[in-house]
Amino acid sequence: MTKITIAPVTRIEGHAKITIHLDDSGQVEQSFFHVEQFRGFEKFSEGRLFYEMPQITPRTCGICPVSHHLASTKACDRIIGVRPTPTAHKLRELMHMGQFIQSHAMHFFELAGPDLILGFDADPRIRNVAGLVQADPDMTIKAVRARAFGQEIIRRLGGRKINPIFGVPGGVNKPLESADRDWILSQIDDHIATAQSGLAIWKDWLAKNGSTVNEFAVFPSAYMGLVRDDGALELYEGTLRLVDANGQILKEFNPCDYLDYIGEHVEPYTYLKHPFYKKLGYPKGVYRVGPLGRLNAASHISTPIAQGEMKVWKSLNSGKPVEGTLLYHYARLIELLYALERTQELLDDPDILKTDIAVAGGTITGEGIGCLEAPRGTLFHHYWTDDHGVIRKVNMIVATGHNAWAMNHAVNLVARRYVDGAKLTEGMLNRVEAAIRAYDPCLSCSTHAVGQMPLRIEMYDSDGELIETLERGA
Repeated sequence: MTKITIAPVTRIEGHAKITIHLDDSGQVEQSFFHVEQFRGFEKFSEGRLFYEMPQITPRTCGICPVSHHLASTKACDRIIGVRPTPTAHKLRELMHMGQFIQSHAMHFFELAGPDLILGFDADPRIRNVAGLVQADPDMTIKAVRARAFGQEIIRRLGGRKINPIFGVPGGVNKPLESADRDWILSQIDDHIATAQSGLAIWKDWLAKNGSTVNEFAVFPSAYMGLVRDDGALELYEGTLRLVDANGQILKEFNPCDYLDYIGEHVEPYTYLKHPFYKKLGYPKGVYRVGPLGRLNAASHISTPIAQGEMKVWKSLNSGKPVEGTLLYHYARLIELLYALERTQELLDDPDILKTDIAVAGGTITGEGIGCLEAPRGTLFHHYWTDDHGVIRKVNMIVATGHNAWAMNHAVNLVARRYVDGAKLTEGMLNRVEAAIRAYDPCLSCSTHAVGQMPLRIEMYDSDGELIETLERGA
């Protein structure tokens, strides 16, 4: 049997590899998406005091530390048995919107954009941000500024763009200054226009490449995301809704009850766990999260511009859940619009400048669960402590993990559709990588390899002899 290895998968956060196994006739038999890093945050957090966790756990991820920071802070609230004030709640959500803006803008324009704008088969030497600058410098600069805007929201609230210090058990550690509110508000319209330009690019690409979208890892699954009481999209606080492949609600539940409904399965080829809905078992109970999952789970969006796009989204599959892997990009842009509109709503709220930002803690309860929607999907932090607040056990289900089965399945479908073992090309394998990029996985982003990260693709025959090699970035 011939095995093709893609290592590392490029233009994602973190490091992974893909192996594609061919039969003797050169046809794809099976493919695997391997995540081989082991971080151990759950284990080495044991013995720490619970209030240290909002500063420890953001190191899980270098691209979305805000998500871990806020989920951790929410768990700590419950350990001391308090609810933050309305102002503290809204300030945390404001930082969360900054995280969505910077992450979604970066992914569409800088990570996925080279495939869509320059082409899956473009020369890899230009299929990157530098190539985008050459192709459309004005749009690329606006995209970079949109990401910088999200990071600046985080900095103005938390003191720094990465690993901010803001949320504390019971609230936040400082109020929002009126000058910062006014500055953020002054920028929003420009970045809404950038998001709309991204949507125009996507729709133009979709019109020209509809057949690709319709054959590129399109498959049914269940979907999960937070919703408000009326079923609207929610990213910070809400009820978890799980819908089936037809859009029918399987279950709605309080995130604090997640262990009653979500189990985790282990596969031998990866360290990434595979969550599933317990009632249906594994693999029947697997589901997708992130932008595609959230829009399929939600009935509507509460902000007007994003809701206009949501109506189009809901029509793509005649009202049933949208299944195409590449349509993650469309959903991500709709969420970017929502995050920008929601930022404006929060800043227009008179509570946002109040100084009542923290609540004193009560008796240590011994357990706390924090849940929110990270850009890549639903994130759980669950801590158990002793009577003194010392961590005894930690459980974290990280957003990307929920999509583990789906990413592997998408790799299989795309490899079988596009990879020709008789003549290997870089463009074929880039399409397989693009199946992973659509999910925008975050694979231990704060861990980085030392030195260069070249891509080397090797093809072996059934006797184990190397017959062809492709390299880039060496």
